[in-house]
Amino acid sequence: MRLQVFLARAGVASRRASESLILQGRVTVNGGVVRLLGTKVGEGDEVRLDGALLEAEKTLHYLALNKPPLYICAASDREGRTLARSLLPAEITERLYNVGRLDYRSSGLILFTNDGDFALRVGHPSGGLEKEYLVDASGPVPDTVLEAFMRGIEIEGQTFRCHNIERLGRKSLRVVLVEGKNREIRRVFSHFHLHPERLHRIRIGPVSLGGLESGKSRPLTGEELSLLNTRGKNPPGGKHGYSN
Repeated sequence: MRLQVFLARAGVASRRASESLILQGRVTVNGGVVRLLGTKVGEGDEVRLDGALLEAEKTLHYLALNKPPLYICAASDREGRTLARSLLPAEITERLYNVGRLDYRSSGLILFTNDGDFALRVGHPSGGLEKEYLVDASGPVPDTVLEAFMRGIEIEGQTFRCHNIERLGRKSLRVVLVEGKNREIRRVFSHFHLHPERLHRIRIGPVSLGGLESGKSRPLTGEELSLLNTRGKNPPGGKHGYSN
């Protein structure tokens, strides 16, 4: 199989992230550094990442985690901040990684897996998965902010547009994104001097947070996996009343 596929199946990262590791020269095959994408490896080949021996994992995991604030979605952190994956069940010995991200201060639903193909399929913007958030702003949110976010607003050369937005209170909103650019909600709210005091994700496509406690995780159901593997199409009308 191709080297990047092997790395994904070894629970290192998604195939796309594995390609980056190869190009950085961090992967060796039988003692030699490999930088060529598409290099094939077979049974008996010794593959290492940063000197650590890798093996393709046979047990695949798919978990939903309710991430508390002040946990970081990363494999490691130079600043020593606590990793979100440290909250996963200790009995899972395979190396899991997050699909997509929630920033350090945000909370809510994040998916973890060691299936690189699944991570690539679900995490890629072309999948069109809705991501739903509850947002509490630092002050009252004018209707003009909702209208601008729905219509599309340009900030520093990037256009940000939500899929849907609903007022829940003077300072509270429900926001649905599809493309989900980096820190999109925070950047839009900060543009209007309304810094989110709480940003909580409650849904990714067909997977809802439901009553999952903060800091706890659960396996995805067979139905959720099936829907995600077909690009995560939502039920008609959306679980929370949003149309696709």
